[in-house]
Amino acid sequence: MAADRPGSRAWWIWGAAVVAYLAAVFHRGSLGVAGPTALERFDVGPAALSAFTVLQVGIYAAMQIPTGLLVDRFGSRKVITAAVLLLGTGQVLFAVAATYPMGLLARAVLGTGDALMWVSILRLVATHFSPRRYALVATISSGLGALGGVAATFPLAAALRSMGWTATFLLVGALTLGYAAITGAVVRDRPMSAPVGERGAAALLGQVTAAWSVPGTRLAFWVHFATLFASGALTLLWGFPYLVEGLGVPAATASVLLSVLIVGQVVGGPVVGALIGSRPQCRMWIVVGYLATNALSWSVLLVWPGGRPPLGVIGVAFLVFALGGPVSAVAFALVRDFNPVHQVGTATGVANAGGHTATALGVLSVGVVLELAAGLPAGQAYRVAMLVLVAMLLFAAHRTLVWWRRARAVVFDAEARGDEVPVVLRRHRWDLTPPREPARV
Repeated sequence: MAADRPGSRAWWIWGAAVVAYLAAVFHRGSLGVAGPTALERFDVGPAALSAFTVLQVGIYAAMQIPTGLLVDRFGSRKVITAAVLLLGTGQVLFAVAATYPMGLLARAVLGTGDALMWVSILRLVATHFSPRRYALVATISSGLGALGGVAATFPLAAALRSMGWTATFLLVGALTLGYAAITGAVVRDRPMSAPVGERGAAALLGQVTAAWSVPGTRLAFWVHFATLFASGALTLLWGFPYLVEGLGVPAATASVLLSVLIVGQVVGGPVVGALIGSRPQCRMWIVVGYLATNALSWSVLLVWPGGRPPLGVIGVAFLVFALGGPVSAVAFALVRDFNPVHQVGTATGVANAGGHTATALGVLSVGVVLELAAGLPAGQAYRVAMLVLVAMLLFAAHRTLVWWRRARAVVFDAEARGDEVPVVLRRHRWDLTPPREPARV
């Protein structure tokens, strides 16, 4: 592992990779402001348009474990470069697509490139920075990547107005393809601490099983699941309709409130990362506190008398939801601590699949409930639909608490044997004694 104070070369490598991740987030959100134009270009309705988002999120979630295996096998440099090429290709195809099926194909290619990026970044951080700095650098990476979401709003909208659909997306696609030369030249991997070994189907399945069997990986999966999906579902699809139709917020004000979801991640990332990096023993308490605050925020929004809270209350609630992104970085710190370096990519893919699977499930479930509640007034329909997200939060919080106890038990057992442990913990009365074997959920 790298020394506690990384050299300038590590920062240059990280910087080149983070710019690629910023581009991935930009491409991911590029359909947001292009939605009205896409309706006309592809001659489809809102339901068909939402399929672009569902397809992209579904591919992202499904690709996380394969991405972890690819990163552990080929290294971050090759996978990031391949991701950049796919992102650029997908956006170029989207620029020239004139039919709905062609548009879906283009977003599928783009979604595949996006799916390869984040796990590769985390694997790079894990091998170039010390465990103490890992959480901070990871959350800074996430915060800087969120700036890509900002670029996909007002700047992209202005470009579409001035240049048009084809020219705008051809330009950003070509620039992305060109950046692959930089990632290939600048990004470098560090040697792993263990040999790669065989790479047959059985060996790959065994690596995934080995990562999943680690209680810390299982805990990371549920932490990521519980903390990320609320902001994901609101940002990608349901935030604007919920604010405008469900809460009666003017459209212009709703756009500002949605920006809180991005700004909160940019600002909150380094703060949360520094905290969990300097006080790793507190990181799960931060998660539990956040989940309780998240549940309280939903309760206020959904039970407010008259159905429409003041704008200040809505803004605070959306800020809480935004902080789910930074807090979800705890999952990757857990992966880094509980897994050997040669298994970090696979375990990170497992954990990262949690939040994005939850996001896809939340987006689809809210849509289904809204269809079923079509006869109700819009405010009531959205209140019922958002209860789906609350139910998911409560379920995920329960699974997080279960695996927190089991992961803590592993640490105490290692201490009793005299082994080195990632974090020194204080035993509480509710801790498991003796530690239990991991069980399937």
